[in-house]
Amino acid sequence: MLSQLPKFTSDKLLVGLELSDDAAVYQLNDTQAIIQTLDFFTPIVDDPYMFGQIAAANALSDIYAMGGQPLIALNIVGFPKSLDPSILTEILKGGADKVKEANALLVGGHSVEDNEPKYGLSVTGLVHPKCVWTNSNANIGDVLVLTKPIGSGILNTALKADLLDEDDIQKLMNVMATLNKAAAETLIDFKRSAVTDVTGFGLIGHVLEMAQNSQVSIQLNHQWIPVMDKALENAEMGIIPGGTYKNKNFYSKSVKILTGVKEVYEDILYDPQTSGGLIIAMPEKDAHEYIKKLKTMYQWPVSIVGEIIGKQENDIIVI
Repeated sequence: MLSQLPKFTSDKLLVGLELSDDAAVYQLNDTQAIIQTLDFFTPIVDDPYMFGQIAAANALSDIYAMGGQPLIALNIVGFPKSLDPSILTEILKGGADKVKEANALLVGGHSVEDNEPKYGLSVTGLVHPKCVWTNSNANIGDVLVLTKPIGSGILNTALKADLLDEDDIQKLMNVMATLNKAAAETLIDFKRSAVTDVTGFGLIGHVLEMAQNSQVSIQLNHQWIPVMDKALENAEMGIIPGGTYKNKNFYSKSVKILTGVKEVYEDILYDPQTSGGLIIAMPEKDAHEYIKKLKTMYQWPVSIVGEIIGKQENDIIVI
């Protein structure tokens, strides 16, 4: 579909559509470039305030994944007349509080009538032109670090089926609503070769983009990958979102999963994430120091999940 659109080029456009990166980057001068992104979706939790927080954190993540600082944000809203306006107020409060936490400014937005609520942000960030992080420079020998556990797609499906208790729900919402701010700001002090975040294409999809754009292969160890509480349990019961199967159908031709990896782990790897963590290619020594620093900031494990290897027949190998 996008291939049919006209192509826009400029020597100021540092990152565009070509490599499916997290956001566009446009150079203003020798020391400043802007990062531009947009994301919105339908409610994934019943609490409107928490939905606003999660949607905002998800949109802000693209700025952090490019190495930037969020500056300003605009609300994007679709809302039906049939719902109480107080619900929209709570959604917007949630988003505003998350933008404030990011030290950015919420400066307006646009709303339309829609049959189903939708909310998100258009965000502009700032970065030095020589300090832009992309998903396309992973070095052979680097390891991969994941800053949030995966499994939110499965758990959101379980939530809709009333299969989660209150403690499970709170843990899930906490992970999704947490900004990637600390992970990104801490990463500035360490060497890294490629960075992206994990969202709708699942861990496999986003790691695959990194591998293909860097012309390397990536080996993932499924036993090293942190998974949210109850995600495996629900996956074993067949509580799998439709996006998992779409991701598997689209990406599996580039992936080799070795014998011994249970199918339930395949489902986890292809599971579409909402407001997932950063996935970072970096030297192993730096990775251990980086993880040590983040341990004091997060309530979940930050882990090495794989390594960058020379180009193989398959872009991704899961052991």
